[in-house]
Amino acid sequence: MSLPFGILNFVLPIYGHEIGASAFEIGLFFTAFSLMLVILRPLVGRGIDHVGRRPFLLAGLAGYAVTMILFAYAKDVGGLIAARTLQGVSAAFLWLSARTMVADTAPVDKRANSFGMLDQASYQGAILGTFPGFFLLIYLGIESGWPLLFMGFGMTGLAALALAILRIPETRTENRTPRTKPIRWSTNWTTLLLVTLVTGAAWAMISPSLMVYLQEKFFTEVYILALAYLPSAIIWAVLPSRLGKLSDRFGRKPLMVISMLAAAATSFLFPHLNSLLGLALLWAFQAVCFAAGDPAEQALVADLTGGDKMGRGFGLYTAAAGLGFAFGPLIGGWLYDHLGYQMPFYANGVLLILSALVLIVLLKSPPQTAIAQTATPDED
Repeated sequence: MSLPFGILNFVLPIYGHEIGASAFEIGLFFTAFSLMLVILRPLVGRGIDHVGRRPFLLAGLAGYAVTMILFAYAKDVGGLIAARTLQGVSAAFLWLSARTMVADTAPVDKRANSFGMLDQASYQGAILGTFPGFFLLIYLGIESGWPLLFMGFGMTGLAALALAILRIPETRTENRTPRTKPIRWSTNWTTLLLVTLVTGAAWAMISPSLMVYLQEKFFTEVYILALAYLPSAIIWAVLPSRLGKLSDRFGRKPLMVISMLAAAATSFLFPHLNSLLGLALLWAFQAVCFAAGDPAEQALVADLTGGDKMGRGFGLYTAAAGLGFAFGPLIGGWLYDHLGYQMPFYANGVLLILSALVLIVLLKSPPQTAIAQTATPDED
């Protein structure tokens, strides 16, 4: 299902720019997607706990396949917003159920490693879809190649749905019948959601205009920028599970803090890049940061919620990220249009540093042995 994601991230802002969308309207592509996550994920999380994981997984896969077909027929800003809206609905179903299934089946002492494997699988698919996708767009041009490319992704999406129907069982077991007991809003849990909201908004500020900015700065085609991103994609395809083992061994907090501070440094450097080689190196280092921090953060969600509240926990966590993604692009687009291309990068770096400091002060790392001994560890 991840085959379109690599090229979509690159081409969507460029395609929007080609059909006359402003930076603010390009931001709406991202906001439409994220608003669906904010609205639906808490509800989906509750449904996953009560009904099971598999129905939501299959619904998400079906929605993604239809989304790609909608992209194929989108010829204006309204069509792209409609496709992104359905993509947001599908994402709320698919990725939340997938993460919960990983948490169901992974041993406690290998959670971050297992979440890293899920991230790797997604990036491996994205890499595999990027090369034939760019070849088609270069050969036919973006206007002629766009509909053929995304119709093809719609067909591979249907193949993924068929494979899931045949091969993926339900992972919620009978002894995990959900209780009505709510998630306890401990200091750790509240801190995690706050940091997730802020960092989601921080990174989303860069998303709408990044490709447009880089293309204008280096006067190059988007597929050349994709080649510069390739080392980063390869890192995402091989390192998250390996770096996740560090979190399983040394704790979630150190990996999260270090990755945020290092990523903040890369954000301050972005506006000062003068070569594609420097861009490739910076992207690669940034990928290492997040390949270390993301599995640790997802594992912390499972640690703090546990079995019968896992779906609701991931629903709230991903909704917090989605809320940040919803407003971040609009803020970033406004900063880019009115205060200059540097400002979204600088604002991102400042917010990442502040988030790391909040984690240092407020987040208490529970011992892994304590996590292993309880199914629903809500304590600080």
